[in-house]
Amino acid sequence: MPEAKEIIDYLINQNAELIAQVESLTDTVNKLNETIRELREQLGKNSGNSSKPPSSDGLKKKPVKKDRSLRKKSGKNPGGQEGHTGSYLSVLSEADVVEKHMHNDCESCPHRAECMAKACVKETRHVIDTVVEVQITAHEKLSVKECLLCGKAKEGEFPASIKSNVQYGDNLTALVVAFNTVGAVSINRTHEILSSVFNIPLSTGTVKNMVTRCAEKVKPTIEMIRQKLSDSYLIHCDETGTRVDGKTNWVHNASNALYTYMTINVKRGYEGIKAANILPEYKGIIIHDCWESYWKFSDVTHGVCCAHLLRELNGVEENHPEQTWATEFKKLLLKMKKAKEKAIAHGKSSLSKSSVWVYKKRYDEILQTAYEENPLPQTEKGKRGKPKKGKVLSLIDRLRKYKGAVCLFLENLFVPFDNNQAERDIRNIKVKTKVSGCFRSMEGATEYLTLMSYVGTARKHGINL
Repeated sequence: MPEAKEIIDYLINQNAELIAQVESLTDTVNKLNETIRELREQLGKNSGNSSKPPSSDGLKKKPVKKDRSLRKKSGKNPGGQEGHTGSYLSVLSEADVVEKHMHNDCESCPHRAECMAKACVKETRHVIDTVVEVQITAHEKLSVKECLLCGKAKEGEFPASIKSNVQYGDNLTALVVAFNTVGAVSINRTHEILSSVFNIPLSTGTVKNMVTRCAEKVKPTIEMIRQKLSDSYLIHCDETGTRVDGKTNWVHNASNALYTYMTINVKRGYEGIKAANILPEYKGIIIHDCWESYWKFSDVTHGVCCAHLLRELNGVEENHPEQTWATEFKKLLLKMKKAKEKAIAHGKSSLSKSSVWVYKKRYDEILQTAYEENPLPQTEKGKRGKPKKGKVLSLIDRLRKYKGAVCLFLENLFVPFDNNQAERDIRNIKVKTKVSGCFRSMEGATEYLTLMSYVGTARKHGINL
């Protein structure tokens, strides 16, 4: 019957449309669920489970779980340990001012002076304080009409540092530079503080000129620092953002236990790192946080910051509790770290090959489990490009690809477990940005980094700042 055939065809077409609609809606739901999962994971990120800085955690922080800390208790009591020399408040020198105190009844007594002369000192207490005062030194150039020795007229000369009729001295200049750099105080606040405390009309332009002159003086030393780092066996590298004239720029740091070198560039990646002029010709070991741009330098030996990896594994544990491999990999990293520390404590220069082999074998076993728990996504028909892996699978691929860099600290005991050296050296940038707001110009940012590289290196050599 024609009518029945038409109805059947209609129902078949309608069913095909409904199936296609269901597939489309299912695909949409899956995408929305994936987006929700990613947003929840993003909201759950903090400094303990990602690369976010502690400052981003805010004032309301979640309580830290007892088993989450990467530091284990030593069993020692808090405070100074046995053998610690300690520091305490003591009298630095002879007293500049002595005040004598009699009984309260003696204040109005007519014989007070006589009693005070006969009184003996029962107890002495000291108060250490500072006196802020301005010292003005007048330099006078003298002349004589006739020298008693040679009979000629002679005229004195000012020291080379005295170049104008009125100028600021070295101590005040050093204080200004220290405020603006080490103290992370802005030029305007430096002007306000010093003008109020010393009653000196120190303009913001003068403060800027003092900082600029100091930065120019230390440039030869900064070049020496760059060369020392270029010739060193191992360096730590890191980068962080800061604001310059309302735009984000990137501070690039290269440092080790003796030297600090920081530069700034509009680029965060390869071009910015290359412009610092250390890695392009470097042949040693660099420790970094696995930022992809560092891998473009092929002539160096790479070491990955395992503290960053531990934080990422914490994030996997929190946001994906079904991932059992993350906990096992954390345990492995900490065991490797403990084995290295034990070897160093016993004066060993390296771990045995068999021990390293065991750890690396366990490394591969955990990654195999990780891939079983996170199978590679299948390419969907009709869609271009590679399927999205997600952050967990991307982390697993990174651990597999850079296994040698992750395990480098175990094979070479000179290589540190983390990149804390670079993070400590670059932390002052965030402090400066928070206190001062931002840099007004690239020139000011460059001068600040020049002086902080100089000061950071001086501190590492035990030189008084």
